[in-house]
Amino acid sequence: MEKEKRIERAYPIAKEEYAEIGVDTERALDRLDRTPVSLHCWQADDVSGCERSDAALSGGGIQATGNYPGKATNLQEIRRDLDKAYSLIPGNHRLNLHAMYGDFGDRRVERDRIEPEHFQSWVDWAGDRNIGVDFNCTLFSHPKADSGYTLSSRDDGIRRFWMEHVKRCREIGSYIGKELGTPCIHNIWIPDGSKDVTVERFLRRRLLKESLDAIFSKKYDSNTLKDSVESKLFGIGMESYTVGSHEFYLGYAIENRLLLCLDIGHFHPTEQVSDKVSAVFQFLDELLFHVTRPVRWDSDHVVTLNDEVRALMQEIVWADKLDNAHIGLDFFDAGINRIGAYVIGTRATQKALLLALLDPVEKMRQYEKDGRKFELLALMEEAKSKPFGAVWDYYCLKKNVPVAEAVIAEIQNYEDAVLNKRSS
Repeated sequence: MEKEKRIERAYPIAKEEYAEIGVDTERALDRLDRTPVSLHCWQADDVSGCERSDAALSGGGIQATGNYPGKATNLQEIRRDLDKAYSLIPGNHRLNLHAMYGDFGDRRVERDRIEPEHFQSWVDWAGDRNIGVDFNCTLFSHPKADSGYTLSSRDDGIRRFWMEHVKRCREIGSYIGKELGTPCIHNIWIPDGSKDVTVERFLRRRLLKESLDAIFSKKYDSNTLKDSVESKLFGIGMESYTVGSHEFYLGYAIENRLLLCLDIGHFHPTEQVSDKVSAVFQFLDELLFHVTRPVRWDSDHVVTLNDEVRALMQEIVWADKLDNAHIGLDFFDAGINRIGAYVIGTRATQKALLLALLDPVEKMRQYEKDGRKFELLALMEEAKSKPFGAVWDYYCLKKNVPVAEAVIAEIQNYEDAVLNKRSS
């Protein structure tokens, strides 16, 4: 109670401090509260999925490392863990679901045979919680992906199999969006590529384009489904050549008016995704962002409040494109408490966004327009030392979630009561 009183006393002071540089903290908090983050279901179980299959996690450099106890082993446990994570994160958020997490029961359902009915329980679950759901086709961890090629395979049978899978995933996504009353973003990422030198670069990309053309030949209402394509620099087993490169998907998205997914970890370590925001928004109306933390390229560590995440949110806000940006998470760490990973990663993403919303953007723009570079730099520097933490703590308090380090005890209690009782 004493801490709550301190937060209540600190916030008005912070509010005044920000008002002095032209920032309305109430407006910033309202905008933050209206910006959902899409939590990825695969953090709960280390990208294992719910299929009755012996296929190991593989394809395109996907690898979850660590063996921390308490991993979710079925749909019920995944949903219980997600509920706990949502309860510790301020705001109303979304779920990012992979096709391998269908409610298949005791049956084995091939990926080219999945239907909306296999995700009805997810729709019901999300509807009860008033959250939107995004969807991803799953083109890895399957025997028909072992060659290293799926939608760009030279084997027509394999290519048709994966085309049918993606077509069905789009249908499922549209169904989800219609049922929940909020557009479902369906994202395509494929693990296609070569470990060593290939002379078939052009052929593979032509095959991929043909596959995508066939997949997108069916149109859906944008009020139920939004399509996105995601590039990658390289992955384990595709170090020398990635079919779905940034240039390929950028061109394809622009030509076909799709969303482009920019993943922080899918580019060269010296590239900044934040710098791409203002460029790509010149040609596309909406973008999807996957937020992660690449320690050594695409290592998918839990998101923290680092420079690149802050820069990404700044560019989105400074470009006045928050309404056109869709923010999702994409990391999987099996070495720490998985609910803790959700909470740290989501709250860090929100903190980065709040920091951007608390920038004195209008005054900064005016200084830049007037050529007052000293004043601009000085204002930006002073904004860094404003009492951001007091605003964030106040937001958490008002949203009835644990403030600051209090979240640690909540997660420890859940670990003791639930996670430690699970079989490995």
